[in-house]
Amino acid sequence: MKRNILITNLILAAGFVATTFPMTASAQEACSTYTVQSGDRLSTIAETAYGTFDYQQIFNANRNEITNPNDLDVGTVLQLPCEDGSLPNAASPLEVIAQQEAIQENRATATSQFEPPIKIVSANGWAPFVGEDLNGGGMLVRLATTALNRGGNSREYSVDFVDDWGSHLATLLPIGAFDISIAWYLPDCSKIDLLSETMAKRCTELDGSLPIYETVVGFFTMPGNEYAEVRNYTDYAGARICRPEGWFTFDLEEQGLITPVVEMVTPNSVADCFEMMQAGDVDVVPLEIESVAATVRDLGIEGEVVQNPYLTNLLQMSFVTHKTNPRGRVYIAMLNRGLTEMRETGEWYAIISNSLAEFNNLTN
Repeated sequence: MKRNILITNLILAAGFVATTFPMTASAQEACSTYTVQSGDRLSTIAETAYGTFDYQQIFNANRNEITNPNDLDVGTVLQLPCEDGSLPNAASPLEVIAQQEAIQENRATATSQFEPPIKIVSANGWAPFVGEDLNGGGMLVRLATTALNRGGNSREYSVDFVDDWGSHLATLLPIGAFDISIAWYLPDCSKIDLLSETMAKRCTELDGSLPIYETVVGFFTMPGNEYAEVRNYTDYAGARICRPEGWFTFDLEEQGLITPVVEMVTPNSVADCFEMMQAGDVDVVPLEIESVAATVRDLGIEGEVVQNPYLTNLLQMSFVTHKTNPRGRVYIAMLNRGLTEMRETGEWYAIISNSLAEFNNLTN
């Protein structure tokens, strides 16, 4: 099960983590430090410390120490997050959130009557990132709405959930029904010539905020599959690759994994992909390791799928507006100011870790 997430050296600079840690630790335990040994992988460390192959929380907690999640340097000291998402000797997320809310209450918060609420749209079915049944609409919605009242901002907003994700970019943002959609992966637009028409539109039609979250996309197969441990993307040629209908594909396109090099299978859900893989109808499911961890747990197939230990993609999410929105870039600038302040104070990480801790408590 995915657990707590994301930290940067900005939090260290803000003073929310003690300045001294044990230099070495032989045990791989949550809420401690661990020194990488020969043969260690993030997935095996996560399995020992947290009981899951989902190492996203470790990766994000040590982003400045890990350049490649598939290649750990022996001797690197990793910080293993605690159950509430904090690092050893750090303030709890709830303490950080409360402190920043108290500071905001003491600021001038008058909003011009000529500035209407910013209209935000998201969708359900993508926990713990977004969802009406989650606290504050999920961690990404919480980040956006908080950012609109940080960094010198003081804006009212409304949040609605429209579960047809495709309509956000194709209709709702272009016609001005909403101003901001939460949240989207954006491609490397310097590689636009490699992208499909749909993915290229994310470069030509959208403006995105600063990255709000970085995820690891792993390549999952059944044990013994011929594609289980390939070391180059070109070695996936001929594979049947599954990704749900309407999901991003630019990461595959950037690596040349397109029809007819591979066969793309697009069912309705992540669970469908894994059920098809169990039935032998697809070979590879490349998805965020957090989504996969939740799905295999729900399907009761832990231990029945394996992750390629050599290949991963790192993707970044952003809040987006449509380029036709005359105020879109103003809203992006506001979000960026708020996000920057939240990173500096530690509130950004606190919201993420608190959201994930709440979600884990609901599903465990």
